Amino acid sequence: MRNNGPIALIFHALVVAFVLAPLLVVCLVAFTPEDTLSLPTHGVSLRWFKAIFEHPDFVQSFYNSLLLALLSATFSLCVALPAGLAIGRLSFAGRDFLNALFLSPLIIPTLVLGVALMRLFASMGVSGSFGWLVVAHVVVISPYVLRLVLAAVVGMDRSAEQAAQSLGAGPWTVFRRVTLPMILPGITGGWLLAFINSFDELTMSIFVTTPATVTLPVRMYMYATESIDPMMASVSALMILVTGAAMLILDRVYGLDKVLIGQQG
Repeated sequence: MRNNGPIALIFHALVVAFVLAPLLVVCLVAFTPEDTLSLPTHGVSLRWFKAIFEHPDFVQSFYNSLLLALLSATFSLCVALPAGLAIGRLSFAGRDFLNALFLSPLIIPTLVLGVALMRLFASMGVSGSFGWLVVAHVVVISPYVLRLVLAAVVGMDRSAEQAAQSLGAGPWTVFRRVTLPMILPGITGGWLLAFINSFDELTMSIFVTTPATVTLPVRMYMYATESIDPMMASVSALMILVTGAAMLILDRVYGLDKVLIGQQG
């Protein structure tokens, strides 16, 4: 394996700095004592973090987004796991069509999906239902889960399954004791990616949410259209902190190398 030269290392460092610089600026602005978006050049303050909890709408929207992301990612996995196993391991008529159908939300703009789902829910008389909001998110994020599950299924070595079957293990036992542990990195990574995409989804959610089901990204968008102050930076900083903490816990408990690239410990 060739080691990266100094030019490659400098280039990579510049790319990382370019990506992380906006996040760093947002986190710094969140601690400003001023009333405008500015860096804390005259000391730091937690006033804008306290301001978040003085707006119960933001707290409720956070809980809405958290519950929505948990349910959407879980239901997406329930759909994508059997679909990935069928598409990746079986040969049947319509397999390519089924694969294209599940992946089609990736090529349709979320703006178009949002308008279409809004009209559909209105015609069905279910506008404003949190359950149907979950369905809308499942449609959008299922392709991400399917891609990772399908990659794990196609890349696995089936000799262990065949050995278990030759020793008398039934289909359910083989799946639970052999197949599932081998594709677990793809399942975990797919669920995590679906959770992040659902939690951050804005464009489609604007069309299908109601005042009772407003998510945090939609609430932030609504607030930003009315007022520009550092509270948006403090909300963003908290989201960055929560995401970073979740990734750190996942790394300590399971290992990001296993989740993201399937590396075995």
